[in-house]
Amino acid sequence: MPKINGLRSPYAQTGRIVYFGRMIDKIRLEAQGLLPLEYKNNLGTGTAGFFDARCCRFLGIDYEKIKEQVLAGKNDEELLALISEVGVARSDEDCMHWNHFMMKRGWRDEGQKNLQRRIEESPHVKMREIKTMFDYIDYDEGRDPVAAKSWELRAPVIVLLMGVAGVGKTTVGLALAEALGWDFRDADSFHSEKNIAKMSACQPLDDSDRAPWLAAIARYIKNTLERGENGVVTCSALKESYRKAILANNKNVILIHLQGSPEIIRQRIEARQNHFMKPAMLDSQLAALEHPQDALRLDVADSTQALVAKIRAHLNL
Repeated sequence: MPKINGLRSPYAQTGRIVYFGRMIDKIRLEAQGLLPLEYKNNLGTGTAGFFDARCCRFLGIDYEKIKEQVLAGKNDEELLALISEVGVARSDEDCMHWNHFMMKRGWRDEGQKNLQRRIEESPHVKMREIKTMFDYIDYDEGRDPVAAKSWELRAPVIVLLMGVAGVGKTTVGLALAEALGWDFRDADSFHSEKNIAKMSACQPLDDSDRAPWLAAIARYIKNTLERGENGVVTCSALKESYRKAILANNKNVILIHLQGSPEIIRQRIEARQNHFMKPAMLDSQLAALEHPQDALRLDVADSTQALVAKIRAHLNL
């Protein structure tokens, strides 16, 4: 199963518990007609052993009540407040036991045979290190729980790769996201058509051009973290003011500064095909660059594999 946009990993925590965020994502996606057919039999509480049913029993709330509120447009925080008001009061210890129980389903329990059957039916995951049903779900949907150590329930993080054009932000970002099974977004995808046309004509952007672009990246980061998900995003982020606009002092964003000699960078830009960033614009970017003080600095003379390895070591992943 390819990755489904808007569907969280079962490991992602919403409030204090795993899986709940995924359940409400499924409700939203079904209402939008975006939930794959094979997921629909697992919706709701019709079968006692299914994860939705277990989640609702633990929270002490009716699935249809949750569904009604989700479809009314309630966000995660509002749904958690509702559960706190009408559901079963759960202590931190209760939530810890729930998380450990759910994360180990399929490992030396009655669900093991079902997990093995699912693996056998999914040739694309057979060579993976699958111990639990959560592991299977993540691998099946294109994430890598082993590489990301998902069971450690870390706070979600966004890796922001910054630097001037030509340092390889997209190449390194894609490789890192692929290695960890995380979402990837390139800065260019946040630009307006007007901005792209301006840069294609070798006209540098001014701050009024950049403001909506930076705001769009900031929203992506905020929304991804609020869903309890990890991600990799690129942005030149040349000035401190730009970085402040994007990060807003968010401690869950890890800044990686890719840098190198102007000669190497210029050669890379010249080798690009059909890209709006032209070599002539490099000088203006280098002149505008304000080196960050709180970033991991990496030399792009290293291979992509070496850079990815250094970032993972920095993240302890």
